[in-house]
Amino acid sequence: MHIAILTFEGFNELDSLIAFGVLNRIKKPGWRVSIASPAARVRSMNGVVLEAQASLREASTADAVIVGSGIRTREIVADEALMAQMQLDPSKQLLGAQCSGTLVLAKLGLLDGVPACTDLTTKPWVQEAGVDVLNQPFFARGNVATAGGCLASPYLAAWIIARLEGTEAAASALHYVAPVGEKEDYVARAMRNITPYLTETRYFSSVE
Repeated sequence: MHIAILTFEGFNELDSLIAFGVLNRIKKPGWRVSIASPAARVRSMNGVVLEAQASLREASTADAVIVGSGIRTREIVADEALMAQMQLDPSKQLLGAQCSGTLVLAKLGLLDGVPACTDLTTKPWVQEAGVDVLNQPFFARGNVATAGGCLASPYLAAWIIARLEGTEAAASALHYVAPVGEKEDYVARAMRNITPYLTETRYFSSVE
């Protein structure tokens, strides 16, 4: 399984890297989590530089994709050439968006008729794109999920793990990163947020 986290110039470290850490709690052959970017290196909103592990083209064939957020998302969605590189397909992939990443999914036409979550700053832009914004941290319909607020990123990661590996694997990953002394409460709260949006069977990609 390949999970790609789309990470652009001006990215939010919390949104990309917390999900990256939680997803990497799955330790099994063939499980790969990548930072996917349009350039070899990207700089965060606070100056952290990351080297890309995958291209946007590779992300388009991943089993699951998270669209990360950042301070330049409106520039990204206005860049037609860049947007054209994101060939995402919810019939073949699990798709998630974190905070302003929701605006990317909206502009790609992947949220038509689907309410979504995002951060408070991005909310009016997502609404302008014709998407109803929910006052909650996580929502999913079918193979598309969105999360609002940096610390909702573990919910998005856990949803992907649950869909690909089952709820026990998701709970275990969350338990590892949860604060000591609060682990059971944290995991229970997180699972309450994602469980209503899980299908009864696991998801298996048809991406070649």
